Amino acid sequence: MSLQTADAALIDDLVQYIGEGAVSTDPTVLQSHSHDFGKIVDHQLPLAVVFAERVEDVQAALRLASAAGVKVVPRGAGTGVSGGAHAVARCIVLSLERMNRILEIRAEDEVAVVQPGVINAVLNRAVAKHGLMYAPDPASYKESTIGGNVATNAGGLRCAKYGVTTDSVLGLEVVLADGTLISTGRNTFKGVAGYDLTSLLVGSEGTLAVVVSVTVRLRYLSERTCSIAAVFTDVVQAAAGVVAIARVRVQPAILELMDIGTMRVLDAAYGSDLGARGGALLLVRTDGHGAEIEAGIVRSALENLGAQVSEPDDEEAVRLIEMRRASRGDGQDDQYRVGEDIAVPRSAMVDYMGTLDRIAARNNVMVRIVAHAGDGNLHPTFWVDPDDGTEGVARLDAALDESIRAALEVGGTITGEHGVGTVKREWLAWEQSEEVLELQRKIKAVFDPQGILNPGKAIV
Repeated sequence: MSLQTADAALIDDLVQYIGEGAVSTDPTVLQSHSHDFGKIVDHQLPLAVVFAERVEDVQAALRLASAAGVKVVPRGAGTGVSGGAHAVARCIVLSLERMNRILEIRAEDEVAVVQPGVINAVLNRAVAKHGLMYAPDPASYKESTIGGNVATNAGGLRCAKYGVTTDSVLGLEVVLADGTLISTGRNTFKGVAGYDLTSLLVGSEGTLAVVVSVTVRLRYLSERTCSIAAVFTDVVQAAAGVVAIARVRVQPAILELMDIGTMRVLDAAYGSDLGARGGALLLVRTDGHGAEIEAGIVRSALENLGAQVSEPDDEEAVRLIEMRRASRGDGQDDQYRVGEDIAVPRSAMVDYMGTLDRIAARNNVMVRIVAHAGDGNLHPTFWVDPDDGTEGVARLDAALDESIRAALEVGGTITGEHGVGTVKREWLAWEQSEEVLELQRKIKAVFDPQGILNPGKAIV
């Protein structure tokens, strides 16, 4: 039997077992589900897109794909920026967006159980009625799914205080490559029975199993928050503001830093005048019963550095935090523009931002930077003019490589929250030893002996 005939038979089987309305070979659907927002190097169309609605649909799709030797690329909302949802040759895309039910909210236990297609913001609206929140809040929280957040171990603005996705995931139900359904983790905040497979699966980018249910820990939703905007003359002074906040021992819920380039992006998008006020912007939010007290301490610390600090209850500071969520500019990365996701020790952040500027100048590329200053996670965006052609692309690639090596030299990592996907695989061996890489390959082989789950992603 030829591959073409075998693939057609697989599609027929998917329709038979899952339903005609759940399997699409429409060229428009194949195209729209063939990639996320990460840079595309090898564009492939899937054989079909399967829209699972039940756990049994996921099991059937994986059993059939496994039997046919066809690869499976799990997909949430497609908002990732590292290529983790890019289609590969001879694959089906397994979309989980229709598995979007909140299965349980146990307010007294501060726990919720959700399907992977639940949108982050939808979950937060639902639990807010109980005075609770789901803490991880990536910039894409209005569109991204909990399953996708689990796949990449997504972070967000509130990470400085509440941690990343793995810090809010208690347990998972996942389907293995052969269709077997297993449960990992627990329903309690504490539990140390056996190996921590839940933490292994969080951040595995769909390469080990397909998530079909997530048990999450909820946090208290603060009735009072205070937002502060502080404009500084330059990034160095703003970074000094981050250090000053730490020295007065206040832990903000949000602590974000933007350079002049990012401020100008906001000005262009929203008609603001941030670029005319100074050269760097620090955004701070405190929460909890002590929000006002902490905000006062922060405001005083920043004023002592000469910053232009917003007044208490200034609504502009609230708006600026929401504007910051979109400050990178949501768009498809391509060969001329790449957004990075580097994390360095906070003590190295100021010098590293200066290093990025020097790298950009040396390679004749442009850069702007936004940072989760509370945890040292930086998002520089490098770009060149498309008119520069292949020579510009070569300069851009050189700058990216230099930025990664510079981060590693100061004890950083190649990705803080976006995941490795396809975009960062070439750099993984720069950070991890061959022994560690080989151990990960062996783990992959245990979970997925045929190697059909999201191949070419996350590990090398």
